[in-house]
Amino acid sequence: MQIETTRVPAATLARAEATRATDRGSTNLLRSSGSSDPGQRDGPDGPDGPDEPDAGAVGHAAIELARWSGANVVTTVSSPGKAALAAAAGAHHVVNYREPDAAEAIGKAAPDGVHIVVEVNPGANAELNQQVLATNGVVVIYADGGRTHLPIPILPSMMSNTRLQFILVYTIPDTAKLQAVKDITAAAAVGTLRVGTDAGLPLHRFRLEQTAAAHDAVEAGTVGKVLVDVTHAQEDPEQVHLPDEE
Repeated sequence: MQIETTRVPAATLARAEATRATDRGSTNLLRSSGSSDPGQRDGPDGPDGPDEPDAGAVGHAAIELARWSGANVVTTVSSPGKAALAAAAGAHHVVNYREPDAAEAIGKAAPDGVHIVVEVNPGANAELNQQVLATNGVVVIYADGGRTHLPIPILPSMMSNTRLQFILVYTIPDTAKLQAVKDITAAAAVGTLRVGTDAGLPLHRFRLEQTAAAHDAVEAGTVGKVLVDVTHAQEDPEQVHLPDEE
């Protein structure tokens, strides 16, 4: 058996780790509308509320890939700080879903209704989604937001031909996985997939001996991506600050 190794800059590894599974999931979320092209549609990213353990990561990937696909991207957020990150990621419109006029604001951004909702907190947002969905709209669900049941208004959903599409990367068909790889490769080739605060996805890197603290950061709902650094590379100009030992 032969083992080949290569040296890769730490920043490149960070980009790869920060985008790998999340981008595959978001690509499949966008394609789950049944369209051959994930773009050419309006679609808000699902709210990244306090129960979402990796707040912002799925939304960030969905924004970037939807922009790359040509969609009009309407993103819902819960705070001004997350609004700034969504705008940095490329969202055309950013709406605070906690405001009482959220549905009206989304309607102004997408006058014909929203065609695809990328949702990570479906139980909390069922009513808002129904208010803004276009006829034949799709709610693509990637997480449960900490809730175990989803209330569905049956008659309004039936009248608008609403479709709920649950998705998990690990169990989708192989053809969908391969298509996701093709999409991500094409998007990456033109510089679509970016990481870092300036790109709307903060990186939080910990030393290997701080792995427990990194796990705590994930459980605490840290916005962005938590990475464990095993290189301590000092020559990398994009090296993310490593927290001091306590």
